[in-house]
Amino acid sequence: MSIYADDVVSFASLLKMAYNFLTGKEYLKRKKTREKKKLISVALGFPDLVFAVGGVPVFPIRMETFKINTVLMALNSATSVLGWNLTTKVLDVARQFDFLKIVNGILDDVITSVNKKYNLMYDLGVENGGPSDLCYGVNALYGMHKSIGKNIDANLNFAMRCNEWNRYSENLNSLVPNQVWVDIPSNKLNDEENTLEIMKNNINNAIRELESITGNVVTEESLKKQFRIGNQVKRFYKTILYEISASDFYPCNPATFAEILALLTISFQDYNSNAQRYLENIGLLVKEMRERIKNGIGMEVSTMPRIILAPIFAGWEPEIHEIVYSLGGRIIYADWDILGMLEEIPVAKGSDPIEDYARFLLDASHKGIGCDGENLTKSYLNAAKNMEVDGFIFNQVFGCPSISSLYTNLQQKIKNELDIPSAVISFRKIGANIDEVRNQIESFMKKFE
Repeated sequence: MSIYADDVVSFASLLKMAYNFLTGKEYLKRKKTREKKKLISVALGFPDLVFAVGGVPVFPIRMETFKINTVLMALNSATSVLGWNLTTKVLDVARQFDFLKIVNGILDDVITSVNKKYNLMYDLGVENGGPSDLCYGVNALYGMHKSIGKNIDANLNFAMRCNEWNRYSENLNSLVPNQVWVDIPSNKLNDEENTLEIMKNNINNAIRELESITGNVVTEESLKKQFRIGNQVKRFYKTILYEISASDFYPCNPATFAEILALLTISFQDYNSNAQRYLENIGLLVKEMRERIKNGIGMEVSTMPRIILAPIFAGWEPEIHEIVYSLGGRIIYADWDILGMLEEIPVAKGSDPIEDYARFLLDASHKGIGCDGENLTKSYLNAAKNMEVDGFIFNQVFGCPSISSLYTNLQQKIKNELDIPSAVISFRKIGANIDEVRNQIESFMKKFE
């Protein structure tokens, strides 16, 4: 039995998230054909405007067909009779029976099937005009749109100070004709008032385009409603990162915990296309984790060093967290927090939601997603301090000069300011250099002996 399956069969929240993520194609097809909703592709955790306008945000890999959908459908049918909580109790009791092997297949595929599909999308992107010199994540996204672009009504793109990202976005014009751009201006002139006005205008322009595409109207209340949901999601997400991951007792083994964080990293980008449902699931996840810890269900981890691995949003080798676990450590994935995406958006009475969203985007851009080397370095250092981790592994993504060029300076700062070990590992494609990565991690983990 896999590490992931052995722990997670008793988490109703994760079974729901797995089901919602991997059966996205059927859900989105129903939204488009029956409910006449517009499907709008998103990435990097920017679904708010799409939800507010009544569209359906889609991280496009979720429109692919995953081989286990039929099994998940059967599991979902059982839950319609038993309910998710009772279903997980039945599965937990039935660990010793052969039919649980079916559950193994479902849960393994949450991570492994998605990773295989990522590789296929990367290959498709490179083979069909994607910029081969760009990073894995960009080419995988291009491949996703090449595969399913005809089913997407528009792409919502947030233009940043990353030339590679903007090149990718421009290449999408031939795949998804309706391109809605939200340019995030830099603040090089330190003119905050003017920069904020430009940002607000860019958001308003994007809203008008989205209204034209969907036939719906964005209101202050629809924006604030989505921000409230998003803020609650972020609070639960931060609880997992700062409370649960910092505890000396985990509700599961550390490799499983890392895979849960990986699932959250991927699914956060579009909230599995249903914000309220996603909020309920992540809230239930926190509740289940706390209950397991309270009841002593899980694993003592106080002697295991906590290590951040970042970034992973542009692609990483998922086997790393199992390698680290086998060597006595525990991996934390915290990209969205490091990049400022988990900061809340104010929804005070009488406030201007456009201005509040503009400030959120500008802050996130300056903190991390805008590829400002100095500020991104500060974000990594602050994450290591705030999370009180014992080490840092930097994932050097091929074709990403904006981030990869920071690592030498980052390692020196971490050594000088935090006195914790760090390492840099290279990534080009999932499964491409496992032995090299293993050797690098083994060398790094010896520093904790």
